[in-house]
Amino acid sequence: MVRRFFASNDAFHGEFAQFLEQERGTGDDVATIVAGILKDVQARGGEAVAEYTARFDGLQLDPSTLTSDNVNLHSLAAQCPADLREAIDFAHDRIAAYHAAQRPEDHSFTDSAGIELGWRWTALESVGVYVPGGRASYPSSVLMNVVPAKIAGVERIVMVAPAPQGELSPAVAYAALKAGVEEFYPIGGAQAVAALAYGTANLAPVDKIVGPGNAFVAEAKRQVFGRVGIDTIAGPSEILVIADHTANPDWIAADLLSQAEHDPSSQSILIVVDQTVGDSVEKAVESQLKTLPTGERARESWTHNGAIVVAPDLPTAASIANRIAAEHLELCVEDPDALLPLIRHAGAVFLGHYTPEALGDYVTGSNHVLPTSRAARFSSGLGLYDFLKRMSVQRVGPQGFAAIAPAALRLAEAERLPVAEMPELERWVLHRLWELDTMIREKIEAFDFHALFTQ
Repeated sequence: MVRRFFASNDAFHGEFAQFLEQERGTGDDVATIVAGILKDVQARGGEAVAEYTARFDGLQLDPSTLTSDNVNLHSLAAQCPADLREAIDFAHDRIAAYHAAQRPEDHSFTDSAGIELGWRWTALESVGVYVPGGRASYPSSVLMNVVPAKIAGVERIVMVAPAPQGELSPAVAYAALKAGVEEFYPIGGAQAVAALAYGTANLAPVDKIVGPGNAFVAEAKRQVFGRVGIDTIAGPSEILVIADHTANPDWIAADLLSQAEHDPSSQSILIVVDQTVGDSVEKAVESQLKTLPTGERARESWTHNGAIVVAPDLPTAASIANRIAAEHLELCVEDPDALLPLIRHAGAVFLGHYTPEALGDYVTGSNHVLPTSRAARFSSGLGLYDFLKRMSVQRVGPQGFAAIAPAALRLAEAERLPVAEMPELERWVLHRLWELDTMIREKIEAFDFHALFTQ
């Protein structure tokens, strides 16, 4: 049976906190293994990447180019069925439209001191996109990561994806070409992250790495962060559903299992305000698990990481949801618009009974790369902003300089920087103030006050 929590119980907060803090990730051994791979690739470059690719994926690469004649995007894309190509085209256009609407504007203004201030948005120069590959097919991951980068104006987009024994999904290949990928390497794992971060063979290093991957990929991104930017360190997938009496138990069960079947470490939580709804959903879950092809994996996830929480009312349910800060949050209630203002922390919110999380994974247009492990408390899902930088701009004239420079000098003094040891900027400010003061004094001394009063 799945665990149950009752929000009205005195012990709820402590017990539920302990539940949320359960480790669902990987151990220290992953970090150690990844550190060794990163160090090896940094030292030996393409030779190391080729060796790891042969060992883990059974694919022989040219160490100088990191390519294989057995993996060609164009020939693979030609094998993608027509109806699937149409679906990819459809999703691509919706994702592009959604992210184009996020584009921010440059801005400038002049304040009361006559100082011009503002900011400009500029795109990153290069981005590496990691796509899970092999026999698995994730064309949606290609679109969700490459399309926003293209819309932002990133000049160079490098895609990497493992191709075990030379196998790569035709759908992934077609999605890559549709999204505009021009540079591709059939590599995966921590070695691919290392190649993107440090550069190897013909692969020049990138400025940022985005895209999902297994525990080794996530750990590699963690360890190279700082040398390059990353989107997020993704943990196991999550779904949280708030349901009332209007919800369909079979639909809710299917939505909960849609994440549970991803991985035994995934988490599915249901919050109800009516215990009978929870009972009905739990029965529906048990029924669907019996026929689900991924039932064994989903059952392990549901049993070890799932939960049903009974809340006294919807505001309390929203408060608990904010505490969980889930990757995906479905509001399967009679009036989701009334509940939405109470939600502060979630990666993505799905409103109403006809908005299952699965639609967001593929075709609503919203990005499915979302914060996990309660990171929605302080971060957002992938979007156009992840491929842009905000650059501040300022201009100061003589009048503005005279108005603000004294305060700058006073602050520098407060930070115990005597004139002789001040950085170049502070010395420059002091010299300019002296020049302004001298100029003003000279003008005053030269002014004919007698003539002014005798006219």
